[in-house]
Amino acid sequence: MRLTIQHETRYRFADPAQHSIQYLRLTPRPDLCQAVIAWQVSMPGQMHRWTDGFGNTAHVAIQNGTHDEVPVLVRGEIETFDTNGVLPSDDGLPPRMFLRSTPYTQVDDGIHELALPLLERVRDEGVIAGLHAMMWTLHTTVAYCPGFTDIESTAAEALAHGHGVCQDYAHLFIAGARVLGVPARYVSGYLYSDDGALASHAWAEAYVDDLGWVSFDCANSQSATDAYVRLAVGFDYAGACPIRGVRKGGGLEEMSVMVKVLQSDSQ
Repeated sequence: MRLTIQHETRYRFADPAQHSIQYLRLTPRPDLCQAVIAWQVSMPGQMHRWTDGFGNTAHVAIQNGTHDEVPVLVRGEIETFDTNGVLPSDDGLPPRMFLRSTPYTQVDDGIHELALPLLERVRDEGVIAGLHAMMWTLHTTVAYCPGFTDIESTAAEALAHGHGVCQDYAHLFIAGARVLGVPARYVSGYLYSDDGALASHAWAEAYVDDLGWVSFDCANSQSATDAYVRLAVGFDYAGACPIRGVRKGGGLEEMSVMVKVLQSDSQ
């Protein structure tokens, strides 16, 4: 599927800021499920491109001088391929490193109680069956509803609320997979849909022996297809989020986001 993507994020400040630094992971990974045709990330100031420890293409952008706005603009076109939700394991990242706990994915009693019964499913039917059962359990246990959690919310907090968004589902799946002894990681990206919903998205991948990295999107209860674009992977949101930044001055901040993921006219 050939997709065109427009993504604009604008931070507006109540008072002038003197210095801003943004860390951007807004360039698709060079994975077998996708091939970039054209891509541009831009914002005021100096931008430096680098590759982080997870193999994600990243930029650090520095804006000096007085400013009351930081616009981050993405324009791109990409060809995606359906790999049945599976990617090879030889991406340079040892799978067992993704058994590590993080503040976002810390297992509490609630997560342990939710995941523990699935161990029997793993023993009887295999790891894949247990992981799909995990995805369905989270999809039906936690209601998709913005406003109950934010970017600082943990998996345990989302489960306690009983509501969350794609970020929370991914963190919960990663935590639950660790109860099962399965490495799992966070993926940020885009999702094309006919109605234009959920354009900016996040999901999880779990490592399965003799198969590779298998994707699990609990928000939609499905594995990734050619409608998905992968931007970054990490232990959790902190290492894979599209934009993260700091600034000096500026006072209160207001953020606006516009994301469009469309099928290309050339397709």
